[in-house]
Amino acid sequence: MRLAIVASRFNEALAARLLARAEEEARKLGAEARVLSVPGALEIPVALQWLAQSGRYDALVAIGTVIRGETYHFEVVANESARGVMEVALECGLPIANGILTTEDEAQAEARLEKGAEAVRVALEMANLRKRLDEER
Repeated sequence: MRLAIVASRFNEALAARLLARAEEEARKLGAEARVLSVPGALEIPVALQWLAQSGRYDALVAIGTVIRGETYHFEVVANESARGVMEVALECGLPIANGILTTEDEAQAEARLEKGAEAVRVALEMANLRKRLDEER
């Protein structure tokens, strides 16, 4: 399986650990994983779109960490990044797993770092499902 992971660098310490778990899971499952790093969660959808349009990948993964602050910006980033990921998946017909954490605080993000690995498993499962459906045609 050809897999690409688009990873936000924002909240860098947590983001790096989330990415490490995703990369480890990809290796464990035998998937070739290319990693693209972007500044923040709002930049993830366009990078996913570029990868999807390339036709070189069986599945994509979006990962990042968005932690609530004192302003409304959290809702904008959380909602728009999720909407963008889903829009690219539906537009391109490519499995894209959303592993962007949206949490109240760092402790919640820390407790959910396994979501990086989970997103890889979801993306590969959906890619295998698509392959089986294509073979049935």
